[in-house]
Amino acid sequence: MLIIQKKLSNLFYVILGLPSTAMGFALSIQIAVLSWILHTKYNLEIDQIGIVWAAGPIAGILGQPIIGLISDKVWFWGGRRRPFIIIGGILAALMIFALPNIDKISNFFGIASLMAVAITVALTLDLSINISFNPTRSIIADVTPEGQPRTKGYTWMQSISNLFGSGAYLMGALIGNYFLIYAGVAIVLLFSLLPLLFIEEPRQLEKSPEESDPIPSSKGKTAENMARTNTTQWGELFKLYFAHGFSWLGIQTMFVYMFAFLEEKLPALPDASIADRNARLGQMIGWSFFILNALGAVWPAFLLEPMSKKLGRVKTHALMVAIMALGYFGIVFWAKNALLLYTMMCVLTFGWAAVVSLPFAIMSEKVDKSRMGFFMGIFNLSVVLPQLIASSVVGTIVKNASDKGIIFIISGFSLAISAALWLFVSDHPKKQSVRPVA
Repeated sequence: MLIIQKKLSNLFYVILGLPSTAMGFALSIQIAVLSWILHTKYNLEIDQIGIVWAAGPIAGILGQPIIGLISDKVWFWGGRRRPFIIIGGILAALMIFALPNIDKISNFFGIASLMAVAITVALTLDLSINISFNPTRSIIADVTPEGQPRTKGYTWMQSISNLFGSGAYLMGALIGNYFLIYAGVAIVLLFSLLPLLFIEEPRQLEKSPEESDPIPSSKGKTAENMARTNTTQWGELFKLYFAHGFSWLGIQTMFVYMFAFLEEKLPALPDASIADRNARLGQMIGWSFFILNALGAVWPAFLLEPMSKKLGRVKTHALMVAIMALGYFGIVFWAKNALLLYTMMCVLTFGWAAVVSLPFAIMSEKVDKSRMGFFMGIFNLSVVLPQLIASSVVGTIVKNASDKGIIFIISGFSLAISAALWLFVSDHPKKQSVRPVA
């Protein structure tokens, strides 16, 4: 084990966050490019685009829990999480490369339905991200102790991920989405594979008291360590799942359908060609999500971590999600031009930074650590099920709505419900009763 890992240095936290950053970068490309390219290059309608997006969540429903369960039990290629990070990273890079070449793939294999190829590419991309996202997050819990060090691991992970995610959107806005796609192939591969040379996984995961010692002894353990050792708290987990699920219903609605809102609200340009208008639409999407991730990269380590020490993680998270809800309503009522839209995107950054960092730290201390991969996979259902609803049910609503502002009304109410539900979640692991040993 390297010294930087033994000491849990800041450099190690940076390296530890890079595999998740790779998957976050792949997801950023998917968010920035998928709807745009399906609409502008392949001429798919809003509801068809929703169907393509739905393929990924369907894969994630089974993919993450299964991969998590397997990764808890196996050991090969020098690790438990490592093999799945490698496989997922390579697959994600290949599917990103396929995005602008869906028509060529269709022609090469003689497939008449472009829709079928688009669904296959989107499904494989999302499945590959799911294959890796679970292990990239589980490995942080595997190599960091509970409490503030683990919170630091997840907040640093998300700061780094948001920083590079904002770089993805900036590339799209300044240079173009096609450059973003091909640069992303290299970045996803590099950040998936290289950090694994510096991270040593524990061969044995910590077990719950019931599995390791039915009558815990106080010998050799501090009171703090005994209090922190916890079993799975299913009641708390279900409250957390519902709260987190409503967050993702609103966020995914924005990701999938924001292009329709901008297309409707975009001021007409005299003599602008369809190609110019599509390019401008892509730039506005790029700038919007750049702001979301650039500021979102600052808040986890420099605002959320210190605030969580004072208010607690749950209260901090609920507050940030409530602010995000206000930002969505602000877009509906005030975003009449690009400047006001970008201003409202700044408001959304607080909730976005919290949603993709704090819930992992909260959840990880409510489950049996020896089954962390499995519970990370179950936790992912609170992301993919709302994504599935957003991609199917919400798609029909948006298509039939005369005012596409309905997109952000749905998002705002979803985030407001989430903020309220988070207040019912406990902030600390349940303490185990310890019987004295004679």
